[in-house]
Amino acid sequence: MPKETSQGMRLPSLDDLFTSQKERDEADLKKIYEIPLTEIDPFPDHPFKVKDDEDMMNLVESVRANGVLTPATVRKKEDGRYELLSGHRRMRACELAGIDKLRCEIVEMSRDEATVFMVESNFQRTTILPSEKAFAYKMRLEAMKRQGKRSDLTSSPLATKLRTGDLVGEQFGDGKDNVHRYIRLTELIPELLELVDEGSMALRPAVEISYIPKGLQQEIFEMMDMEQCAPSHAQTIRMRKMLSEGKLTPEAIEAIMFEEKPNQKEKIVLRGERFRDLFPKNLPISKREDYVAAAMEHYGRYLERMREEDRER
Repeated sequence: MPKETSQGMRLPSLDDLFTSQKERDEADLKKIYEIPLTEIDPFPDHPFKVKDDEDMMNLVESVRANGVLTPATVRKKEDGRYELLSGHRRMRACELAGIDKLRCEIVEMSRDEATVFMVESNFQRTTILPSEKAFAYKMRLEAMKRQGKRSDLTSSPLATKLRTGDLVGEQFGDGKDNVHRYIRLTELIPELLELVDEGSMALRPAVEISYIPKGLQQEIFEMMDMEQCAPSHAQTIRMRKMLSEGKLTPEAIEAIMFEEKPNQKEKIVLRGERFRDLFPKNLPISKREDYVAAAMEHYGRYLERMREEDRER
């Protein structure tokens, strides 16, 4: 604060002498406030999951013992409430710990600036799921595009002209091609995206499947779930090729996913609606041969009984 002399003259403070007005204004904005949780809204479509797992329970204990050591970041909305940009896990920990206020830094940002900030601050987490990367990259690139920076997402399958993707990839350790691949994951049905998060399906096959209509994606998921297996990259490329030719059907997907492998013993394969309706709906495809064999054995015994009854008459 400026100091006043005995003669009433006001002398500049050290802050006035060595900082600009903009820097002083920013310093005022960075004051830490205790904001009631009831006045804070999560960031819209926040792509990063907040789980009540073991890590969260450890954070809850830390908050109970020491409070929130690193303030969250919020921006004030037009309706007077606050929007959470970073600190979703800290806010959840406060809720679980029974603490009704959150230490926050208030910043002034536009919607797109806030989106970029939210993604960048959350990418500091030690573990980030593929689905989190997918939606975070998409949100960030769309925000940067609206800010006037080039982000041509339709340039090519490998995003060869994705200049904004170059910047994002360099910043977060993914190449521009991987940025585009992760964004493609947002086109998957939730069930398949969860398999990618679990590590049950690799990135490349998942990207190929993302170009397939949702209804056929559901067929793929149901086959994967029933058989506990995943298609290879080569198999999903074949699916996309058949899609472009107008030949991709549930039967074609089944044929690709369960095609005979080299050195595999010969077996009978029954496909099509006629046979599909005869099998129990919860019967794995890999068990159909055993089912048919058991049915034939049962039918054989039935025929033998019929012959014996005929002889006794």
